[in-house]
Order: sequence, then C-alpha cells, then structure tokens
Amino acid sequence: MFTHGDDAPSLSGFVSARTVDTPGLHNRVLDELGQAICEGRLAAGDIITTEELENRYQVSRSVIRESLRALEAMGMVTSKRRVGNRILPMAEWNVYDLSVIRWRLAGRGRIEQLRSLTELRTAIEPEAARLAAQRSATTNAGALARASDLMGLAGQLWAAGRSGDQDKFLELDIEFHALIMNMSGNEMFSRLNNLVSEVLIGRTNYGLMPQFPHSDALQMHVDVANAIQSGNADLAGSSMLGIMNRTIAEMADIWNDPAAAHQAGDKGLTHYS
Repeated sequence: MFTHGDDAPSLSGFVSARTVDTPGLHNRVLDELGQAICEGRLAAGDIITTEELENRYQVSRSVIRESLRALEAMGMVTSKRRVGNRILPMAEWNVYDLSVIRWRLAGRGRIEQLRSLTELRTAIEPEAARLAAQRSATTNAGALARASDLMGLAGQLWAAGRSGDQDKFLELDIEFHALIMNMSGNEMFSRLNNLVSEVLIGRTNYGLMPQFPHSDALQMHVDVANAIQSGNADLAGSSMLGIMNRTIAEMADIWNDPAAAHQAGDKGLTHYS
C-alpha cells in the first residue's frame, strides 16, 4: 500500500477506465510518476506497490513494471519483493538523466534546477570554448569550417534577438552552444549537449528569458565566435564566462528571493537588465 505518514501520496492523472497499452501510455504513466517524485508528492521513503499503481492508472501490470524499471534505472525507486517500490531520496537520483531534468524543470523546484544547471554550465562551457579555439587554430579544414559556421550562427543570433523572435533565437542558441561543445574535441563535453539544450529550453518555456536579449549578451556571443575563429583560447574562455556570469546575474533576484522565485516559476521574469 501507499505509506507515508497518515496520508496517501498524491498522484494526478487517475484513469477511470482500463485503457489499451500503448508506448504513449507508458510514457504518460512514467512522466506522472516521475513528476510526482520530483515534486515530493511521492516522498523519499514512500512505498508504492505495483498492484495499487495498476488500479490507480487502470493499465496493465506490464506498463507499470516498465515504468518502475525506468524509474529504478534513474535511481528514483528501488524494488523489494513482498515490500513494494520505495521512493529514494534525491541524493540517489541520476540528476543528469534528461527525463529527471525535465521533470524538475516542470515542477515547483524549477528555479533550483536551473541554478544547478547554470552553475554546471559555468564550470564547463568556458573551458569548452577555450579548447574549441585551440583546435580551430590548426589548419584542419574541418575545424576552420566549423569556426566559420559558428560565426554565421552568432550573426543569426544577433538578428533573431534584435527582432524578438524567441523561437528562432532558442533554436539558434541551442545550435551555437552545441557546436562549441563539439568543437572542443572532448567527447565528454559533447555528451552534455542535450543537458545544455534543456537549460535553454527550460528558461524559455517558463518565461525566464527576455523576448529581446540585451545587446551586451548578443555581442558576447559574437565575441566568443570571433575568439574561437581567430584561435584566441584565453579570450574565447573569458568571453564564454562572461555569458555565463550575465546569465547568473539575470537570475540572481529570483535565486536569492524565495517570493520572487515562486512568482518567476509561475509567471516568468517581468524585467531584465
């Protein structure tokens, strides 16, 4: 049975009639359980059984088991015969899993998640830019072509930002940062592309990006691209650090003020520097 204090954990999405199993149904059950765990509606130590979930969602046992296996692989639950499935504390979660990131961004803790991800980006992306500049300084035709592509993206970013086209800006910003991570030549950095994308998507989707980015921020992207193309590793790293520091400064008000964080989580930022 569900156990945690006197109240049963709160799960949304009850299905009133048993439904036909589909891949989409598995994904929906997984998403609802994952979000419930991330939001604390299913808290660490809670016990959930396969039978109760089967009845609650009116789906087959195979769908529930598949969802629980996925959560177990993410470190969010652990299963024990004749006991059930116990919710694990966040310290056990694979916080780099993209599903976990999305669930955290979709919940009340999105500001904390964005802060953690931004701090991670600050530690990694300046070094990726520095390495990209080092490698573009060679006569390798592929590296030179990628550096040229990066300059083109910086110019398109500037145009999209000045026009207020948020969708296009997001698309280009994701491509810009992913290209730098790939240009670093470090396969570990390249594997973090999707994580960076989720940060950028999350900031936009939850109203934490301005429609018209400040011209300084746009210029910093151009500066990074210029430094990488010219092979100036130190300038590339410091310019990317400038982008990260500006992001932190823009978010500082809501990170340091719980009331502002709650408001931003619901409505988005209302002013920018």
